[in-house]
Amino acid sequence: MTELTADAFVAELTRRSSPEELARIERLYRAAPGTELMGVRMKTVFDTAKAFERMPLDEVDRLFETRRYEPRVGAVSILDFKARRPRLDDDGRRALYELYLRRHDRIDNWDLVDRAAPRVIGGYLVDRSRQPLFDLAASPDVWRRRTAITATFFFVRQGDLDDTYALAELLLDDPAEPIHKSVGTALREAGKVDVPRLVAFLGQHRQRMPRVTLRFAIERLDRGQRAALLAR
Repeated sequence: MTELTADAFVAELTRRSSPEELARIERLYRAAPGTELMGVRMKTVFDTAKAFERMPLDEVDRLFETRRYEPRVGAVSILDFKARRPRLDDDGRRALYELYLRRHDRIDNWDLVDRAAPRVIGGYLVDRSRQPLFDLAASPDVWRRRTAITATFFFVRQGDLDDTYALAELLLDDPAEPIHKSVGTALREAGKVDVPRLVAFLGQHRQRMPRVTLRFAIERLDRGQRAALLAR
């Protein structure tokens, strides 16, 4: 049986890498400064992470240390798979939550945030104070701010919309495009639960929100609602 270690995980990704995939990723991926690419398909990374789901957290922590992109995608994927386990107790959820936040310096791209923030951060805070999300929303780091709004996707799935709207309003004037898109996506998801509330929020704030945020937010509305909200 393969050892559930960071070294074994990286070795498996290395075995599955290819120059062709590396060239493809290099064309598509805007890497953070200092990031190295291995050339592994994302499905392969996710499948490998699932196979290593029971990796001890100290070994997951080691995956965050690398400059290479795919092992860090694997790290957040393992956290997400662990968070989905139905018998995970409160101590286990807290350990995932704390590791994610402690290694946020290595969670430095939109896909790393989106892969784990809903279940690892939102799932832990679902029955707790949401103040940590507002603290993250005030961070100078764009990816911590993205974590704040993306974590609320978990609340939306429970029909709990208040913090999504509160954080969205706080972040409407954010200067960073990754936040514009994530706020718009959060609003779109909230609209699946309560359309009138979304329309009312957009009607109140559409003049100040970035166009891309508005377009993401209205994707699931009917044509007439979209046209009315896009009209200036």
